[in-house]
Amino acid sequence: MQKFWTYLITSSSVISSMLCMSSGAWAETLPTNNSEQQVNNIQEQEVSQVTSVSQLSDVQPNDWAFQALQSLVERYGCIAGYPNGTFRGNRALSRYEFAAGLNACLDRVNELIATATADLTTKQDLATIQKLQEQFSTELATLRGRVDTVEAKTAELEANQFSTTTKLQGQVVAVVSDVLTNKTVNNADIPGKNTTLGARTRVKFVSSFTGQDTLLTILESNNINSPNINTPEGNLFFASSDPGNNFSIATLSYTFPVSKNTQVKLIATGGAADDVTSTVNLFDGDGAFGAVSTFGTRNPIYGQLGDKGIAVNHQLGDKIGLSLGYLSSTANNPTPGNGLFDGNYGALAQLTVKPSDRISLGLTYINSYNKSLATGSNNATFTNPNFASGTNFSSNSYGVEASLGITKKLVLGGWAGYTNSQVLTGTKGKAEIWNYAVTLGLPDLGKKGNLAGIIFGMEPKVTNSTVTGITKDPNTSYHVEGFYQYKVSDNITITPAVIWLTAPNHDDSSSNLVIGALRTTFSF
Repeated sequence: MQKFWTYLITSSSVISSMLCMSSGAWAETLPTNNSEQQVNNIQEQEVSQVTSVSQLSDVQPNDWAFQALQSLVERYGCIAGYPNGTFRGNRALSRYEFAAGLNACLDRVNELIATATADLTTKQDLATIQKLQEQFSTELATLRGRVDTVEAKTAELEANQFSTTTKLQGQVVAVVSDVLTNKTVNNADIPGKNTTLGARTRVKFVSSFTGQDTLLTILESNNINSPNINTPEGNLFFASSDPGNNFSIATLSYTFPVSKNTQVKLIATGGAADDVTSTVNLFDGDGAFGAVSTFGTRNPIYGQLGDKGIAVNHQLGDKIGLSLGYLSSTANNPTPGNGLFDGNYGALAQLTVKPSDRISLGLTYINSYNKSLATGSNNATFTNPNFASGTNFSSNSYGVEASLGITKKLVLGGWAGYTNSQVLTGTKGKAEIWNYAVTLGLPDLGKKGNLAGIIFGMEPKVTNSTVTGITKDPNTSYHVEGFYQYKVSDNITITPAVIWLTAPNHDDSSSNLVIGALRTTFSF
């Protein structure tokens, strides 16, 4: 502080010296003698304040004192000029003029000092702070200890963090299921009271290298089986096609943007419809949430996609998106008749229209080769034992999916799908397959995070066929499913569900079936 005042006093002295060397005129100038001529001269030399040295017409940048004069005018504001806009730097300086000029500059310096020191701490403030510090010494010591603990824990977390680019996530889906009836389907008995327990365990590594891309790796073990009812109808979505308890790489994909509105996803394994596009269904929770059945999760035509390939998503606007995908199940097989383009595949194109947050509409087209629907009767899924194994066929499928949020807690949805399949080898023929569903969702029923759902529809049914071994389904089976997803906590969700199939396998000779399931999802 002492140095600060010394600097100011020194600065004032320098200013005074500069004023003595300059012949500036001041507003407070007084006469030095009693001569009337001198008084008149002084009155003619009354001055006015200036704010820029450029206002003084007789001051040039090459003048030897230009910078000093510029500083006094523009920095300190304590130099004035004559009414005619001149400074008259060569004129002699009177003692009165010097006193007036010095006073003006010191007033300005005092203003600067007052401004600069207005917020400085006074001795009284320091004494108060010291007193408070003494009074709260115990609390300050405790706080200091807590801060030290936090710093130590932060350092430990930084030293032992999993990764700076990867998030580790996990999920376990445990399911108890059983057929609650004991009758026949497709002319075969159904084992009743055969309760099963299985689990699907996933460990996810979600990595990002640029903040806009995503490398997804999922390790999975799954030993869940769907109830054995002699038809794919009523299958559980989370069931494994090859139950086992060994961890394997279930999904490996890399998503990155190529422009503001376009994203590309490369899928090495484990791809599905929801990796390519939106399935426009509130109940599509990939088996962990929402519907428990394969049919209730998404339109069965999506099941014709493979699991390895590429997907492109492009936003045509704020409300319209275009999805393109090509996925094959044999992409990694180098033998003849397999591979990325010579084996089975599913190629998808979908327009997704979302005019508002509550309304979504999907228009889907899928061309596939040797890929059947995800669920349906034995005829519709080409699993009829009379259908020759190894027969090649292609399909064109068309789907419409919709979701309408009537209110925030009432969502109406559904879909319709049509598939035209052609047998390409052996005895050629065609088969037409239809399916539809209507869904009703009640989000946050009873508690925020809960979801109640009802699904009514017809699983894929062959309505016309000229294919050997694939006959027209004689009757119509209806799929009725209800579930209530209860959020116990942020990490645990319990979902009891019931599936009722009338005339399973689209055959009235089959007994109506009721399947019960209790799903518990653990997320971490």
